[in-house]
Amino acid sequence: MFTGLIEEIGTVLWIRGSERGTQLQISAPKLASESAEGDSVAVNGCCLTVTAQQEDLLTFDLLEETLTRTNLRNLCPNDPVNLEPALAASGRIGGHFVQGHIDCAARVIAWEESGADCRLEVELPVEFTSYVASKGSIAINGVSLTVAEVGAESFAVWIIPHTRRHTNLSATAAGAFVNLEFDLLAKYTERILARSASQT
Repeated sequence: MFTGLIEEIGTVLWIRGSERGTQLQISAPKLASESAEGDSVAVNGCCLTVTAQQEDLLTFDLLEETLTRTNLRNLCPNDPVNLEPALAASGRIGGHFVQGHIDCAARVIAWEESGADCRLEVELPVEFTSYVASKGSIAINGVSLTVAEVGAESFAVWIIPHTRRHTNLSATAAGAFVNLEFDLLAKYTERILARSASQT
């Protein structure tokens, strides 16, 4: 479980195939020193397991499902990635409940600056429209954000200067793909209501 509060921007060193499948290695000086093999780390919001840790380097195995569903498949050397360790039982929930289970990678429609703030508009696939509500929570590349606008085919959030400085959203441009995880509470509510309706 995560909260959507990014602790470090890591740097991709490489992503490549091996006899074990696809592996990803990231330079993360702060997080690597606090991590061990077997730990869970959200990379651009996607929960991955550390398979190797050495000095300031973290290595992960990537499933085919992960490559298909997330923007990790598009990573290149030197790309910045958002990193968050799993929430400790004694930790503070400052964002919202984030599982690290990406629902989809969606295309950025616009990144617009307005004074010190930025407006980020993202495509909203039709099958996920019921999970997005104005003032509701959403995780974009693992960042906990509040939905500001909802349209028929897109939604928008506002990025404050702190978030811009401390996440990789500042490197986002129109046409790029970002990982989306919709609010867990919305998913459970939908399932409960659907089951209730089928029993009446």
